[in-house]
Amino acid sequence: MGTGTLSKKAAGSKKAAVKAPSSKRTTPQNEATGPGWVSKYWGTAEQPTEFRAFVGPIIALVLGLKLFVYMIGVTANELFSNTGFTSISARFDIWNRWDAPHYLSVAQYGYQTSGDPANFVVFFPGYPWMVRLFAIPLGGNYLLAAFAVSTIASIAAALLLGYLVRGDSGDSELALRAVWFFLIFPTSYFLHLPYTESLFMACILGTFLAARLDRWLLAGVVGALATLTRINGLVLLPALAVEAYSQYRVSGRIRLQWLWITLAGLGIAVYLFMNYHVYGRPFAFMTVQREHWYKTLQWPWTGIHSKIEAGHGAKPSDKAILVNQELLYIVIGAVATIATWIWLRPSYAIWMTGNWLLFTSTSYILSTPRYTLTLFPIFILLAKVGKNRIVAMLVSFWSILFLGLFTSLFAIGSWAY
Repeated sequence: MGTGTLSKKAAGSKKAAVKAPSSKRTTPQNEATGPGWVSKYWGTAEQPTEFRAFVGPIIALVLGLKLFVYMIGVTANELFSNTGFTSISARFDIWNRWDAPHYLSVAQYGYQTSGDPANFVVFFPGYPWMVRLFAIPLGGNYLLAAFAVSTIASIAAALLLGYLVRGDSGDSELALRAVWFFLIFPTSYFLHLPYTESLFMACILGTFLAARLDRWLLAGVVGALATLTRINGLVLLPALAVEAYSQYRVSGRIRLQWLWITLAGLGIAVYLFMNYHVYGRPFAFMTVQREHWYKTLQWPWTGIHSKIEAGHGAKPSDKAILVNQELLYIVIGAVATIATWIWLRPSYAIWMTGNWLLFTSTSYILSTPRYTLTLFPIFILLAKVGKNRIVAMLVSFWSILFLGLFTSLFAIGSWAY
């Protein structure tokens, strides 16, 4: 499927650079261009620059939705707690919930061997280490550093998704629609919080884009950052191998550069070494997962059946959030995985399949709506069907409605994945 559009472009870039005619344009004297720096980065209505036509709108969309998420959360917290805020920092403290304090603990103190922090070994070090790095110039404010990391990474993730889709399709409008559906997804608020989603998505999308551009060393390095951030980054290894095979079918050549794919496993190797160094066992995290978080590997149908059973007799609020929404996103992931095998690249289908199996192959299925955010081919599929304006409006309405709901729940301290 596909003919390797991006890699073909990469291979022929030098040739194109030699043969391409000059792109200089003589500006009519009566055309107001403004100061030189404005013309350079903004262009004109007839010939907009890359920043004006593509990069700028994506950055503006990320920042606009970031503001929307923060405003919804702050408003919900004020309405339901009826206490108000005494400082600006208090408005950020409401997001330091659930897993967020665990990541900040690892960032500030590292992995520990006693007390409740000993259970934080299940959290991979990539994001905490990045937060620790950012905390240095921010005076040791780890929460502020976490927001800084998430802000930069969320912008990077959105841009990389846009470039990946545009490179595959040659269609800027399709790419912008994919970014739109990604950023308004019901659990996309995690892109803006002290969680791993933004950094992980930037690494995943960067890895796939590098592979599609035939930059295999870069793909391996960025892939290693992904596996250092989340365990499901390991799905990159078979996905990249399939991408290499897809390119082999086009070129008919075996390339030594594909060996750089193995670098993507370096992140998990570092994590296992950390387990061994701190706890004396490379797989200590699996023991903690089983004994503290009550999660073990099971067949998907076992976890799904347990989730259905959990809905019997549950309170309406628990059933809605902990059962119905979890099952809905399991179905969404399954349907999108099948659609990806039919309409998108095999490497994307491998990413979908591997992740869906990881989400569901557990004794206790939890946070599926959040994990579904990492299934980026969903947003490419939505962009394709979103060419129909009615479909686009319906999907957007559903996404924004539940984005507001889940954001509000998280901000008031309720479970929201």
